[in-house]
Amino acid sequence: MPLRLFSLLILAMLLTVKPTAYAQKKADKREAAQLRADITYLASDELEGRRTGTKGEAIAADYIVKQYKDAGIQPYKGEYYYPFHFTYGKEISGATQIRVGNTTLRMHDDAFPLPFSANKRVSSDVLPDVTEQGSIALVALYADAATADDPHFDAEKVMNEKAKEMARQGATGVVFYDSYNSKWEPSFNKHSEYEPLEIPVVYMTYAGYRKSILGNDKAIPVDLNVTISRSERTASNLAAYIDNGAKYTVIIGAHYDHLGYGEDGNSLFANAVKEHQIHHGADDNASGTAAVLQIAKWIKAKKLKHYNYLLLNFSGEELGLYGSKAFVKDQAIDSAHIAYMMNLDMVGRLNDSTHALTLGGVGTSPVWEKVVSMGGGDFKLVIDSSGIGPSDHTSFYNAGIPVLFFFTGTHKDYHKPSDRPELINYPGEVAVIKYATKVLTMMDKEPAKPSYLVTKQKTMGKSSFKVTLGIMPDYTFETGGVRVDGVSDNRPAIKAGIKQGDIITQLGDNKINGMQSYMDALGKFNPGDKTKVTVTRDGKVMVLPIELNK
Repeated sequence: MPLRLFSLLILAMLLTVKPTAYAQKKADKREAAQLRADITYLASDELEGRRTGTKGEAIAADYIVKQYKDAGIQPYKGEYYYPFHFTYGKEISGATQIRVGNTTLRMHDDAFPLPFSANKRVSSDVLPDVTEQGSIALVALYADAATADDPHFDAEKVMNEKAKEMARQGATGVVFYDSYNSKWEPSFNKHSEYEPLEIPVVYMTYAGYRKSILGNDKAIPVDLNVTISRSERTASNLAAYIDNGAKYTVIIGAHYDHLGYGEDGNSLFANAVKEHQIHHGADDNASGTAAVLQIAKWIKAKKLKHYNYLLLNFSGEELGLYGSKAFVKDQAIDSAHIAYMMNLDMVGRLNDSTHALTLGGVGTSPVWEKVVSMGGGDFKLVIDSSGIGPSDHTSFYNAGIPVLFFFTGTHKDYHKPSDRPELINYPGEVAVIKYATKVLTMMDKEPAKPSYLVTKQKTMGKSSFKVTLGIMPDYTFETGGVRVDGVSDNRPAIKAGIKQGDIITQLGDNKINGMQSYMDALGKFNPGDKTKVTVTRDGKVMVLPIELNK
């Protein structure tokens, strides 16, 4: 073939092949640029870490909703914003006052009530370290200097157990004090799992001890006026909807909240609160939020028609899946009408060396086997079969919905201020999004409702209990009893007829007021024991026979 003709042929081949590849590469760059813009804004200092219920979270919500509006994606049931209220721990009321001797002690600096204290006012004259029936007990917390400097000394547990014993002996209140200037001084634990006692219990710091007790060997007048209240907060889930008039709906979600300045105690940065550094949350989970926005636009552009598509952005995930639980409950999400749920959480740090991508929830439906094989060529897939995981898909799995969870892995910046936008692997996130859209495309071609499978519940650490009920407790429930968030297959609870949403209030002769009394009750039984469990269901009290085993 003449050289000129060969050259013309090669040129023709280039002209017919290159534009497609070039256009795809250009599209990937545009998508990466949009991801960068979204993540950079959501993880900016202006939003102050998007802590649940804060102004920064609200600004992030407005930004996300604007993206849906600009893309022409309609609100769900006429609303983009779905506020939810929740109780987040306990707080000391401003009416609380602790007076020892002639000194009104400064709250926190000198003294503070313990979270399991009763809300009462009591007064009496007190001799240090003498417990008298009908009076307040003034008790040294530490037996010696070595105990005071022991970092493994569980002060809250010790004070709870001692206060219970002193209440049984007739004490009307207890004041624990530090006379050794401990290096590990306790603080008010707003998330304490200890249930309220019947008497006021307070802790006095070394500074308070020096002010009011040191050098005093006579009876000291003590007045305790304690009020512990619940900390109420409000946040918003966000919902957009592509309505194709289909029989089933696919849910695609990601949480958009993060840690703020680490005030809620979930930071892994050693000096988080003291140094007051913003936890930017670029990967966790601005990356997943930006991915959902891109996927939403892609669905609309590609006109996937055989399912409806509900796009959800959750708040409160970092506190314990509060937002997704609230949405499932408040919107009465019915598994009969939901095909499946796809969750994207931390999808921005794909490792270019390993190319490892974790897929969670693979065991929740047999259909996901095909999905796994489809993605094997692009990623080294790490398969997690369980429907239970540390993100919002858990709330939907517990509602009987097949789930699929995308996650590129943890890293040294997880839950630290250093989780910043410049560390995101933007081309890698584009690849993850492409894989997700391949899944959506495959599923949309065969728009049936995937069958749902129950997976084995993960065991976190070793259990010291001889028996279990086989439930997942709702750790956000704080109004008496233990609310059932999920029931494991073939375990005592489901065999007894316990259902999701039931509130367990008694096991045998043991009243259940919360997680502590629930665990105490479990510890009293052996495998094979038969007893009764009392539950409240839709306002009605039910007593069910149950046989306990591991």
